[in-house]
Amino acid sequence: MSQTINREFIPLNIAILTISDTRDDSSDFSGAQLVECLTDAGHLLYEKVIVKDNLNEISGQISKWLADEVVEVIISTGGTGVTGRDGTPEAVEPLLEKTIAGFGELFRSLSYEEIGTSSLQSRCLAGVANGTYVFCLPGSTNACMTGWNKIISLQLDYRTRPCNLVELLPRLKEKG
Repeated sequence: MSQTINREFIPLNIAILTISDTRDDSSDFSGAQLVECLTDAGHLLYEKVIVKDNLNEISGQISKWLADEVVEVIISTGGTGVTGRDGTPEAVEPLLEKTIAGFGELFRSLSYEEIGTSSLQSRCLAGVANGTYVFCLPGSTNACMTGWNKIISLQLDYRTRPCNLVELLPRLKEKG
């Protein structure tokens, strides 16, 4: 079980991307909840954007943030299901240099405790590109809260032990 120790919190610059054909700022509850959670935790919102569930729009926005040295983390919500319009994994995976396979596995395991076998429908994923962490969550607010509260918030907290993703940030661009 993760635990926090006496180390100083390190705020990160986080961008939020909502992927939806129907949501706008007034109806984007998942994106708004993620913004609230990250700012409550002490992180900094770099930008929040909504794009259509379109491969080019998704990869274009993610690529823009990956090229920006200020953005340290990107969290998307939506488009991870199995319907014809769900294309987030297809848009994001080609941009990743490394995937963090354990994220999707852990998310589905935790989600199984909440929604049972329906958890297999989630194709959420995480990875690293250009020294930036990328997390792709489902579109439901409950799923976003599971991902944030039980995985992402802990791994983006430098105080979490025995290890966390913040510790690795300075080394993400190393070449072997």
